[in-house]
Amino acid sequence: MHHKIAELKEKRELSRKGGGEAKLAKQHEQGKLSARERLEILLDEGSFEEIDVFVKHRSKDFGLEKQTYYGDGVVTGFGTIEGRPVAVYSQDFTVFGGSLSETHAEKICKVMKMAMKTGIPVIGLNDSGGARIQEGVVSLGGYADIFLLNTLASGVIPQISVIMGPCAGGAVYSPAITDFIFMVKNSSYMFVTGPNVVKTVTHEDVTFEDLGGAETHSVKSGVAHFAFDNEIETLMNVRHLMSFVPLNYKDRPLEKPFKKGTIKRDERLNSIIPDNANKPYDIKQVISLLVDNEEFFEVHANYAENIVCGFARMGGMSIGIVANQPSVLAGVLDINASVKGARFVRFCDAFNIPLLVLEDVPGFLPGTDQEWNGIIRHGAKLLFAFSEATVPKITVITRKAYGGAYDVMNSKHIRGDFNFAWPSAEIAVMGPKGAVEIIFKKEISSADDPEAALAEKLDEYIKKFANPYTAAERGFIDDVIEPADTRIKLINSFQLLKTKKDKNPGKKHSNIPL
Repeated sequence: MHHKIAELKEKRELSRKGGGEAKLAKQHEQGKLSARERLEILLDEGSFEEIDVFVKHRSKDFGLEKQTYYGDGVVTGFGTIEGRPVAVYSQDFTVFGGSLSETHAEKICKVMKMAMKTGIPVIGLNDSGGARIQEGVVSLGGYADIFLLNTLASGVIPQISVIMGPCAGGAVYSPAITDFIFMVKNSSYMFVTGPNVVKTVTHEDVTFEDLGGAETHSVKSGVAHFAFDNEIETLMNVRHLMSFVPLNYKDRPLEKPFKKGTIKRDERLNSIIPDNANKPYDIKQVISLLVDNEEFFEVHANYAENIVCGFARMGGMSIGIVANQPSVLAGVLDINASVKGARFVRFCDAFNIPLLVLEDVPGFLPGTDQEWNGIIRHGAKLLFAFSEATVPKITVITRKAYGGAYDVMNSKHIRGDFNFAWPSAEIAVMGPKGAVEIIFKKEISSADDPEAALAEKLDEYIKKFANPYTAAERGFIDDVIEPADTRIKLINSFQLLKTKKDKNPGKKHSNIPL
């Protein structure tokens, strides 16, 4: 028996070494951790239980039968993050460049299937040269198997992708289907076709980083939700994200202890809105004053910055926040902001995370660029997402709520549960000046003093419509509240909504305007 145990230990050790000491050293030289080192940082100490340690590829073409490694380029198994179970896979670049083979794919599919059975999140650490070319269509089939499981698992369990090296070609579509993508600056990249192919086809000269690096995808394309400076920071933030989300669609996010008696008024909120309605302010300052411990975990922080999305806690409860940002493009809704917001809202709704909307929006961005690129279709995504969502939904209108954007940003009319407004709120079809110039065009133009007539009508319009009280009279606003009381009001409201039950009509699935 002893020699058999010794053999077992020997084989396990071979598996742990991956592609060997030389390749591991090269990985470290590039500033990258090994597949197993990454899991040690991501998971609670000592919690990782590995499966399929002894799996080898079955290919006999192109001399592959002479090159076999235990694990076949991916480490798979289960562990915990802050005591809660997760399924994980971590690609090992030291073995065939982390390339995906038939058996490599089978390992990933196995942990994903178990994750769906047990109702736990899946976190994938991607570091791969793509499909193993020597296996041809078999490796491509392996990718498709993963894509199908990603799709079936969507909305059932949270799926997190962490790009820690190359992720190219068909490989990018698995992360794209998942809920959140993390990238590491200067060492990870994603693209459908690499710089060489781009050069051949379009004659463009572009670097790996500019084409598909973390900065590109977190700022320009919006493909990546998070980008951090190094692997350790990235993995620690994955842990942080997991603290806000439940294990599955039937579960609820973890609540932290909270003493209700500790909620206090915050007078700072009373002076945060400028007297001049056209002057910007930072909505993130409002958020920090409303949430527990002023802690806000922002998603897509550097993309479509005219809308702010992210997670926080309020009274110990995990919530998702969607807020217009007046300091960027006056908080206007455009294509990118609409898609960013819609995607976030749908994630929160899928996983029982209540939504807080902070509204200060002058409308949708005008112009040929927006119209020709489909602002109607893309703006409808945000409207659709809010309308479809059945989780607790609360809106606070801090200042402007103009036009169709008022409807879109979780208005009472699309099942907002509680809709509050600050006294500074302006709820109207459009801005006062534009409205007056349309309504009183003839009167103003025919007046002896058109400027004085405009000023008079403007004052009249502002008094009548540029306030929250007309909407409150109709019940479209549940209450006009003093800003200092907002945190108290929100915590009490979210507590009340814990038992909310709402549902959509029975159907196969919705047809969101993609």
